[in-house]
Amino acid sequence: MGKSKGGPKVKPLADRVVVAPAKEGEEMRGGIYIPDTAKEKPSQGEVVAVGPGRLSEDGTRLELDVKVGDKVLYGKYSGTDVTLDGSEYLILRETDILAIIS
Repeated sequence: MGKSKGGPKVKPLADRVVVAPAKEGEEMRGGIYIPDTAKEKPSQGEVVAVGPGRLSEDGTRLELDVKVGDKVLYGKYSGTDVTLDGSEYLILRETDILAIIS
């Protein structure tokens, strides 16, 4: 359920996703660079854990569109910054993810 591969030992709930933000100046797959103006808080990173999905009104589990290993773009001020096992991560809802970088 909290599908995690090599990332922190954390199990996000519902439609939450744990993302490892890209390091300053790090090029992500797809050739997108973080501009100097965004170095304080990257707006892209790699998904390291995903929740099981939220429940619909009829009780059906709605799975997430993102998976562990996806490179994603997210809103600059989205989510909550956390430190797990000495590394910085961001926990956000799937709706805060703007795109998957292929």
